[in-house]
Amino acid sequence: MASADTNLSDGTTPGSEGALPSPETIRHLLRAVIDPELGDNIVDLGMVGDISVSPEGLIRIGIKLTIKGCPLRAQIKKDIESRVKTHPLITKVSIDWGEMTPEERTAVMTRARWNAKEQAPATQVPINARVLAIASGKGGVGKSSVTVNLAAALAAQGNTVGVLDADIWGFSIPRMLGMPDRLQAEKVDGHEKPMIIPNERVLGSGVLKVVSTGMLVEDEGTALMWRGLMLTKAVEQFLNDVHWGHLDYLLIDMPPGTGDVQMGLARMLPRTDLIIVTTPAVSAQKVAIRAADMAQRSFLRVAGVIENMTSFECDHGNSYALFGTGGGTTLANEIGAELLGQIPIEATVSFGGDTGEPVALHNTGKAAIEFHNIARKLIAQTIAQSEMSGCSARIEEVAVPVAVRSRTEASS
Repeated sequence: MASADTNLSDGTTPGSEGALPSPETIRHLLRAVIDPELGDNIVDLGMVGDISVSPEGLIRIGIKLTIKGCPLRAQIKKDIESRVKTHPLITKVSIDWGEMTPEERTAVMTRARWNAKEQAPATQVPINARVLAIASGKGGVGKSSVTVNLAAALAAQGNTVGVLDADIWGFSIPRMLGMPDRLQAEKVDGHEKPMIIPNERVLGSGVLKVVSTGMLVEDEGTALMWRGLMLTKAVEQFLNDVHWGHLDYLLIDMPPGTGDVQMGLARMLPRTDLIIVTTPAVSAQKVAIRAADMAQRSFLRVAGVIENMTSFECDHGNSYALFGTGGGTTLANEIGAELLGQIPIEATVSFGGDTGEPVALHNTGKAAIEFHNIARKLIAQTIAQSEMSGCSARIEEVAVPVAVRSRTEASS
């Protein structure tokens, strides 16, 4: 372990004016040191090891970082020194830096995730709804297609499914679900200001409730030239100002990559689980792993991996791996997640997205069957609602233009 010594006074030595602090006193002082990334004090996070106090006023503290090269080490060191310096008889501090074991790191991540849930104020997303963010490391892997077909498959099994199109620049959900109508806002009991009402589509005994910036613009060819902060604010409004009503699931179609929207969602809805979409190609898999890394850094769980465009089967029954093989399996193994399914290349998938009739609505063909299989896996792994109590998230207000109408106008 490396040591870092720091003088904390101008040569003052312990005298008869009071006693040297005990290790427990130092430990108490260190509870005021907060890990900037994990959002909790370093004592309760298990980062503080042995503490010794010498007769000369030298304090030696063992500190375990989550990773050896933690970029926050300098900040943590500075905070430790400033807190311990408050005791007048301490002359010097020596920090012995160490690294957590994988088991200790897992325990810290679990605690940080729990704290994020407990400390985040509520949004309008129902507390019992399972939130699934469909993410990818890069564009072009079929993430939005997977989103709409999973939503359709879940709804077809009798669930009420919300779909939030968080791909603000590249919105495509309205067309892919055949729901182009503009969003409206209504006055809802229990709310002072009008709430945005999702557009709905009934699918058998299930319901889709959809919100997208594509439902706010004049036509789908309109470009939204928004900077990062505006993107995050738009997602905040969809979470805070939409009257979702009852939901069993909320599927969020994320923009590709690991930018502002992804980080904002982790803060606002820390109970979100990620589904990572990739193709069999090694290049796509290597990029997709960054989405998994973002999830780990944000203390989000990964619900699983979906490999899209796995292979193409011609009319003669021959199968061709047009984009390589094994990308989904390799990614799932690397991040320790379940491979939820492998979607073949079928013209019906693309046609369904273009016409607003997702292939999963009809449950014919291998792709549709696979989407329904994945939906059943998600239903089976969904956490019991009683175990999700206390999960919440926070967002702030943001103005997005929507037409406002009263309940009376809506029913007339």
